[in-house]
Amino acid sequence: MRPAPDAALRIRAATRADLAAIAALHTGAHAALHRARFPGVPFDAPAEHTRRHDAWSRDLAADDTPVLCAARHGTVVGAAAYRRRDGAGRPAVTLHQLQVDPGHWGTGVGRTLHASCLRAWHTDGFTRAGLDVLWHNHRARAFYAGLGWRPDPDRRPAPDATHLTLTLDLATAPAPPAP
Repeated sequence: MRPAPDAALRIRAATRADLAAIAALHTGAHAALHRARFPGVPFDAPAEHTRRHDAWSRDLAADDTPVLCAARHGTVVGAAAYRRRDGAGRPAVTLHQLQVDPGHWGTGVGRTLHASCLRAWHTDGFTRAGLDVLWHNHRARAFYAGLGWRPDPDRRPAPDATHLTLTLDLATAPAPPAP
């Protein structure tokens, strides 16, 4: 049974103590996404977990990469990381990761993490946000489209592209109300 949307969901800055839980949920989400496309491939193997652990460890240590986590009843069920960058003379930000434990997909965790990122971006004065999404991840593409993200007109994918670059104009995207 899935948890009710927003039931005791809390968004906060992630810490090193959250690293193992974030790496595990990211590994699980990656495995769930790819299992249908590639049956029998061990996307949740120890090497995959180590790769995710190392990547999130770098994000948590980086000064230019805020990391948020979503916790329900004290259990980390989602995480987001974004990177500040200079975008053609305008302040810009890249949503580097937004991951939700598959057992919590469809319960508002991703939307709540996204709204928290939007509030921070508006507060910091960013005017544009970007992200890369796997071309074949139709679930994520629909999620972002529903939040106002559009294909970046300046970065068309090549015919053999594995990713699609999306952009969000923060000047026209209203900041979500504070929780």
